Amino acid sequence: VQLQASGGGLVQPGGSLRLSCAASGFTLNDYGIGWFRQAPGKEREGVSCISRSGLVTLYADSVKGRFTISRDSGKVYLQMNSLKPEDTAVYYCAKGRTAGGYGCSVGVDPYDYWGQGTQVTVSS
Repeated sequence: VQLQASGGGLVQPGGSLRLSCAASGFTLNDYGIGWFRQAPGKEREGVSCISRSGLVTLYADSVKGRFTISRDSGKVYLQMNSLKPEDTAVYYCAKGRTAGGYGCSVGVDPYDYWGQGTQVTVSS
């Protein structure tokens, strides 16, 4: 099982980035996927998640209205708009532990595989 996040970079405040999560070794469409981030000196926090079907999405309060998660048959995406300096972190995607299901979670425990992250830096 492998996941790879990509699409990070340096962006000015107010800018946008689109992160992608590619997966291999399992059937992506069978699992909920989460996006997490970790800033230096801080704990990893849940940013957003999407259910297996794509019908259920959840967001951390800090990103609601600015970030949008989506998925297609090949990847999961995180569109990030109106970026703020406090969004600076390494962003990771993660695979849910259990196939099937109807929902998702932004907690850490429901996920079992984590990809290598992608750095997002928001600075002028």
